[in-house]
Amino acid sequence: MGRAFEYRRAAKEKRWGKMSRLFPRLGKTITMAAKEGGPDPEMNAALRTAIQNAKAQNMPKDNIEAAIKRASGSEAENYVETTFEGKGPHGVLLFIECATDNNNRTVANIKSYFNKIGGALVPNGSLEFMFDRKAVFEFEKTEEMDLEELELELIDAGLEEIEENEGSIYLYGDYTEFGSLSKKLEELKIDVKNASLKRYPTTPTEFTDEQMEEIEKLIDKIEDDDDVQAVYNNIA
Repeated sequence: MGRAFEYRRAAKEKRWGKMSRLFPRLGKTITMAAKEGGPDPEMNAALRTAIQNAKAQNMPKDNIEAAIKRASGSEAENYVETTFEGKGPHGVLLFIECATDNNNRTVANIKSYFNKIGGALVPNGSLEFMFDRKAVFEFEKTEEMDLEELELELIDAGLEEIEENEGSIYLYGDYTEFGSLSKKLEELKIDVKNASLKRYPTTPTEFTDEQMEEIEKLIDKIEDDDDVQAVYNNIA
């Protein structure tokens, strides 16, 4: 389950490439967390995680502090989280997560991408069962780390799967266990590089290289939108 998805995530981040795309997404997550639970990361686990993820992507400290400030004051930015579900070229399934301060704009933009490149949006909930939502944690493996022992420590906190790849450890659990897994990792003093909720296809589908060219064109266009936080698909 995990490896193929994380490799695709790395490829996606390479496509994003430019920090002008990545940093605003991270900043929105920080702002929303600070607005929801307060500006003190010591008292706000969601904000602490958002800052942690931003630092892992080398987001400058000034950008992080600015994102926190945007959550308070008379000119506080109000973002609303929303999702879209659609079928793209060759039947590829797309689940899109957004954070927007203008829902009408976001809806119009997402619809236009499908209309121009192929496919259409479907009613929300239509594809929900086609994706499993998981809590995902990533951290570096240390010499003294025993994976079998670590797995036993984390099972009661909701761990479903643990994987190692190129010196990094990936943990997976149901999305409802995000908080308990995060708390347990803190107790174990494990320095988490990235923590998030992700969606995995329940039935991954193979596409030809020619089909993938059209599919990638739509995904790239959607990911370029400033309101889009993540795009998930059912590509095998």
